[in-house]
Amino acid sequence: MAKVSPVSIKYMVHASFKAEGPLEKPDVIGAIFGQTEGLLGSELEMRELQKEGKIGRIEVELETVDGKSVGEIKLPSALDKSETTLIAAALETIDRIGPTEAKIEVTKVEDVRGSKREQILARAKKLLGQLESEDSTEGMQKALKEETRAEKIQEYGDEKLPAGDLSGEEIIVVEGRADVVNLLKNRVNNVIGMNGTKLPLEIAKLGREKKIILFVDGDRGGRLIAKNVVNNANIYGIAVAPDGKEVEELTGKEILMALRKQVSPNDFFRKTRFTSDKDEDAVEEDRIVEKEELPAFTGDVKAEIKKRYEEIKGSRSALLLDGKMEVMRKVSSRDVSRSIRYSKSRVFAVVIDGAAIEAIIRACDEAGVSYLAATNFSSFDNAKVALISL
Repeated sequence: MAKVSPVSIKYMVHASFKAEGPLEKPDVIGAIFGQTEGLLGSELEMRELQKEGKIGRIEVELETVDGKSVGEIKLPSALDKSETTLIAAALETIDRIGPTEAKIEVTKVEDVRGSKREQILARAKKLLGQLESEDSTEGMQKALKEETRAEKIQEYGDEKLPAGDLSGEEIIVVEGRADVVNLLKNRVNNVIGMNGTKLPLEIAKLGREKKIILFVDGDRGGRLIAKNVVNNANIYGIAVAPDGKEVEELTGKEILMALRKQVSPNDFFRKTRFTSDKDEDAVEEDRIVEKEELPAFTGDVKAEIKKRYEEIKGSRSALLLDGKMEVMRKVSSRDVSRSIRYSKSRVFAVVIDGAAIEAIIRACDEAGVSYLAATNFSSFDNAKVALISL
């Protein structure tokens, strides 16, 4: 029987299963081949695909607990993305393994090539630390240097706030971890993040000893954060990102220009235009109000998400869906994290025609989003939101 060369593997299908009785590995393999036979037509016949080397050796790990069997299945594929996901979906139709009732659920479809790229970058970082030479790949060198600087991030205090080097007399305070990472990449090391919109006590204590510069997003939310921080800490100056931009997406030049244009808190609020104190309070109340809850969708979430994805495929945009899987808003893929944070109603699912970067995954976790679907994902440990690969 043909085997898929490790070099040719594109995807790895990961699935878990539960069965009502004790099983052996051959029972699981037999069920996969037997119960999917003829299901997807002759072109996607599992046995033939394996003979042709398009599907590799299926690995099964199982154990029996209290007379029931549970385990994991790994199915390597050299097929394209759509064919691999069809094979994966077919696994979930299996309802019996051996003599017992069973259920199989696909947990993820992994792009093996993406993992290799991450390994390449990680190894390149180590090699760069040993030898940094000049060659024609200036763009790659720059990316590696930025990533190496970003890895200098540390945790500060009991609240484990993301921070750089705080040994100097001046500290820049930003909203979140993504902002800290961006400043470190651009050689601004004296930075610490609040991990949210409210000022942690540890940063307030730092303000008694050091000069604090608050650096906020260039929108109304940034102004409201500034008001909260100034009311709770000694702030020397306030810097603002360009209108409509977030600190995490600024270039090195934009960061330095914003920091040079910092103003005192009094001058900042004098320039901030609210029609009245009543309007300002109303805006702040709207920002912190608990998001409206909607009943969770009771149908096939993955199928509905993929249906919605077809509506935006190729547009490089994103959809925010409510608890009924209705479209709340269609936004640009670069505005996803901001739109999630400032949505008045709870976002149940997000569908992106493009990559879900760390900032988007973090925003989903903070806002309690249940599902995030994208064509690929940045590496992010312990994400709470369920990730669906499109």
